[in-house]
Amino acid sequence: MFGKRKKRAQPQVCAVIVAAGSSSRMGGENKLLLDLGGIPVLAHTLLAFQNCAAVTSIVLVCREQDIVPYSELARGFGVDKLSTVLRGGDSRTSSTLAGVANCPEGTELVAVHDGARPLVSDRVITLAVEAAAACGGAAPVVPMKDSVKRIRDGFIEADVPRERICAAQTPQVFRRELLERALNTAAREGRIYTDDCAAVEALGAQVRATEGDYDNIKITTPEDLLLAEALLEGREGL
Repeated sequence: MFGKRKKRAQPQVCAVIVAAGSSSRMGGENKLLLDLGGIPVLAHTLLAFQNCAAVTSIVLVCREQDIVPYSELARGFGVDKLSTVLRGGDSRTSSTLAGVANCPEGTELVAVHDGARPLVSDRVITLAVEAAAACGGAAPVVPMKDSVKRIRDGFIEADVPRERICAAQTPQVFRRELLERALNTAAREGRIYTDDCAAVEALGAQVRATEGDYDNIKITTPEDLLLAEALLEGREGL
């Protein structure tokens, strides 16, 4: 009388890896090709999504001069989920929008991730994907460790309650149509946002906060690379 409940099919999830930056704070050297634990930074990032069961495909957005070397890097490390490597735009919004537009047919969720966050864990990716599948949008966050102050004219004006402040990370995951609408609106209105959550929130949509990881740092300066090396060594020493 009662049949088995059908297991819900896993949504088609495309990871859009945004890697179109100039690495200016690295002294001009391409930070994504720097060595981290014996392999390039970007290889770590791509492999994190290659090895995550929640991710179906990968799109890589980069500078035009990096298309060939990044494609060769992906092939060399067996990243067969990579469907497209394409040129980004003049801003993060335009680069992300290009990536979303080139996700494979049937993509339901898009996970936008910084190419310079090589230590993202399977757990962080999966939690964000699961939350976005349930409510439309999700982003990993970590609580602030330091006291936070509001500054006016060079002086501390007031404390900001730390328990209500978090640092946002990636991947930020959204329903494809929601993210496309948010990014197209931002582009049309000439708005610049620091991350994709802000563009989605500007539409009035809510984004679920999921558990991030303090290891999920973004490599921007030489000091960040040293920290990433130490964090990676700590993982391998477990």
